[in-house]
Amino acid sequence: MIAMAPDTGKLRQQHPQLFVVQRRYLRRIALLALAALLYYLFFFYQFGIGWSRTIQGCQQLGQYFMHMFVWHDFASWPFAYYFSQIGITLGIVFAGTVTASLLALPLSFLAARNVMHDRATRPVALLVRRLFDLMRGVDMAIWGLIFVRAVGMGPLAGVLAIVVQDIGLLGKLYAEGHEAVERSPGRGLSAVGANSLQKHRYGIFTQSFPAFLALSLYQIESNTRSAAVLGFVGAGGIGLVYAENMRLWNWDVVMFITLLLVAIVMTMDAISSRLRKRYINGKTVPLWQPDAQA
Repeated sequence: MIAMAPDTGKLRQQHPQLFVVQRRYLRRIALLALAALLYYLFFFYQFGIGWSRTIQGCQQLGQYFMHMFVWHDFASWPFAYYFSQIGITLGIVFAGTVTASLLALPLSFLAARNVMHDRATRPVALLVRRLFDLMRGVDMAIWGLIFVRAVGMGPLAGVLAIVVQDIGLLGKLYAEGHEAVERSPGRGLSAVGANSLQKHRYGIFTQSFPAFLALSLYQIESNTRSAAVLGFVGAGGIGLVYAENMRLWNWDVVMFITLLLVAIVMTMDAISSRLRKRYINGKTVPLWQPDAQA
């Protein structure tokens, strides 16, 4: 049987408030769409981006993509050099991210409001949070330029750039993970006479550990993509290969390196998924059952 369509007029009479809310919602959506359209028109007009320039840019972009998928003299490419630079990039990423995670974890407790809740310790939490804002407020490439000037060109500048920015980012996220835990285990530990360190270890970190592990694994993946930019500023890694071949218009090499990085990120994502499944989801622990023969 064919279902009959509901009578809209009858429904409107039965539920007038529902249709009023719907019209109000659609009106807001239309206003937001109009505001977005006016913003784009103002943007293109203000910066003098005409249709001819846009079409020309799209044509050039299409030519670049055509060059990317036509690989010339593929057998004669210096693959050993490419893979060595990718290895340097991965070394920079792991050293920087692991170091930042280990440093951000204790600092995150100093920024968590449920840990630093006393009147005397609240200023410490505020100061540590502002420090995190400063560290993550500066882009990784800017930190790379600063450390290249300080310690010279090479992987060390890249590691330091990742460490500084990731401490600010991961420290804030870890602190928010500590603040989101259930407070009942902490109260129970206080009732049995546990000290502050034991309450933080078993009452807070035990619950926030899944977030700690997931954020750390995700940041390794994210830094693998971001670390390629560090080579442009002299901080070592595969970014140097990108910069060299872009200047020489070797777009086929650029595409090859890009595909390698995508494959690496996909592999790391698969490994991260297995680690999250093992250490976050865990295995079901069977409840104790009395022996039926006893």
